[in-house]
Amino acid sequence: MAASRESNLSSLYAELNRFGQAGESERALKTANKILQQFPDEKEAFHCKVVCLIQLSRFQDGLKAVNNTPKLSSDLDFEKAYCQYRLNQPLQALKTVNEASNVTLRIKELKAQILYRLEKYEECFDAYRDVIKNSDDDYEDERETNLSAVVANLCTENSVKDLPQLREHTYELSYNSSCKLIAHKQYQEAERKLKATEKLCRETLEEDGSTEEDIDSELGIIKVQLAYCLQLQNREKEAQSIYSAALKQKPNDIGLVAIASNNIITINKDQNVFDSKKKIKSATVEGLEHKLTTRQRKNIALNQCLLTLYTNQADQCQQFCEKLVKTYPDMAAEATLIRAVQLARDSKAKEAASLLDKFSAGNQETQLKMKLAAVQLLLSDGDRKEACRILHNMGDSTFKPGIVSALVTLYLADNNRDGASNVLKAAVDWYRKNKVSTGDLSTLWRQAADFHLRGGEPAVAAKSLEELLRQNPSDKKTLAQLVIAYAQFDPAKAQSLSKQLPPLDFSERAADVDALETSNWMMGTKVIKKAAKVEPSPGQKPETPGDELIQKKKTKRKRKGKLPKNYDPNVAPDPERWLPRHERTGYRKKKDRRNKDKDIGKGTQGAATGASDMYDITKMPSQVKASPNPHASPVPETGPRQQQRKVQPKKKKKKGGKW
Repeated sequence: MAASRESNLSSLYAELNRFGQAGESERALKTANKILQQFPDEKEAFHCKVVCLIQLSRFQDGLKAVNNTPKLSSDLDFEKAYCQYRLNQPLQALKTVNEASNVTLRIKELKAQILYRLEKYEECFDAYRDVIKNSDDDYEDERETNLSAVVANLCTENSVKDLPQLREHTYELSYNSSCKLIAHKQYQEAERKLKATEKLCRETLEEDGSTEEDIDSELGIIKVQLAYCLQLQNREKEAQSIYSAALKQKPNDIGLVAIASNNIITINKDQNVFDSKKKIKSATVEGLEHKLTTRQRKNIALNQCLLTLYTNQADQCQQFCEKLVKTYPDMAAEATLIRAVQLARDSKAKEAASLLDKFSAGNQETQLKMKLAAVQLLLSDGDRKEACRILHNMGDSTFKPGIVSALVTLYLADNNRDGASNVLKAAVDWYRKNKVSTGDLSTLWRQAADFHLRGGEPAVAAKSLEELLRQNPSDKKTLAQLVIAYAQFDPAKAQSLSKQLPPLDFSERAADVDALETSNWMMGTKVIKKAAKVEPSPGQKPETPGDELIQKKKTKRKRKGKLPKNYDPNVAPDPERWLPRHERTGYRKKKDRRNKDKDIGKGTQGAATGASDMYDITKMPSQVKASPNPHASPVPETGPRQQQRKVQPKKKKKKGGKW
């Protein structure tokens, strides 16, 4: 009886081996189940069953079988972790491989893949280097390809690791190398490499006998990456055409569709929003959490919030922003800014400013940006007092030179000179006390000193001038200002400081008093003109300052006049060229063709021409009496300029519109 059972078991194992060698996983699974029904403690049969379930992509059944039979699955750590990995349970898979009793090479390689899925690229890089170093089989190219993908992601995250230079003999390695160049912002070199990668990929797949459909599917990710490279070079039209062509082929990879759709949305911005609404649906389908990296999913979620902002969907915008913060807490600043912009668009500037002012997440620099954005909103709304309050309550950031300048400007705009003075005083005291080095503060000290000197506060101005003098002890101008400031409240100190000023010695050079008096100085030009009109005395030298001014006037160069285009120097000019046309000799008045009948006068209707001349004073004969003075000069003839132009009487328009 025992011999028959053993022979039956051996025949079943032979059958199982035959099916396994032939790749008939379904029939091999049935045979393994037969063995386990008759011999429940057969570990080899159970192992074959789990492997068959994995080959049939029944990962849930495989994991269930391992978990339900711990007695038979004690050595199946790799199979269990692999099922968890394929079921998108990377954390559980990582825990399984870390607790494995026998760490084999394939467990190390699986751990490297799990770390890549968890985006722990530095640990993944170390794991792959260890696997490649200790392996010697036919999968060297695949491992090197995975390592190049890890290197590309490390470059994207600006890792400080010493990254190796990998080969580029396959199109996968060449593609990952182009991604590395894009991470280093070498876009033109990346564009050339992507085009070479596309050509290499097509040639490789054609040699393998792939169909055109399979080739286009494999080229899709390369083309989309090329379009992204063009977009980063501001060649958006070329990039958009490539994205659209890739989407028209309807690829099966939902991750590729999501990235192409999202990038088209970023090109559209606030234009073509209806197309963007369609694209955002493809970029936010379920299952992308296992296809895209966290950084890619963040960008898509952020663009979804911006799209609702552009389309004025206020409620949806607020909802998506809250969801963004809940899913990715490190995106709280971006979400808060979008919410504030939406509130400002709805004429709720104060509410938006309050939202930004209360933002407390992130580092100090992020909080500073949020508060400055709140100040900008308040100033746009005309609320300067609330803006000053926020600027005052920014802690140590209040004393930054730019914020101090803004506060002083706002206070002076409200005619609050005391407030501006207090701000400068506080800034001077804070920098003197903390001795913080934030660059060149000489401008701040200078402006504070000038402000307080003009405002009658020399003691406060002296503190700023002392800081300036400490930075540049050889600055005599600052020293002179400090002496002036001390002279107003501490004459003794001003006297001691004044000894450091350079002496005023005029003995080496003689001053020309006459030249000083005639020069253009503070007394103005009137004194110079009077000096120029005074006649020289008999003993005066010919070259005096007054004579020089008169000589300069006389020798002033005149600009040469312009001649007409048709000017002929051999022809005498017309003597009447400066007279108006109606005063020239050859002028003839145009006849009025409408009044053909000369008998009709221009006076009262029905009046004769002769009668009208009787009453025209211009046509009466002049009676000139002889002058009693015999020496009186004759009356000169009236020249052309002295002749009065005859004023033509205005014509009255008759009723009916006709003359």
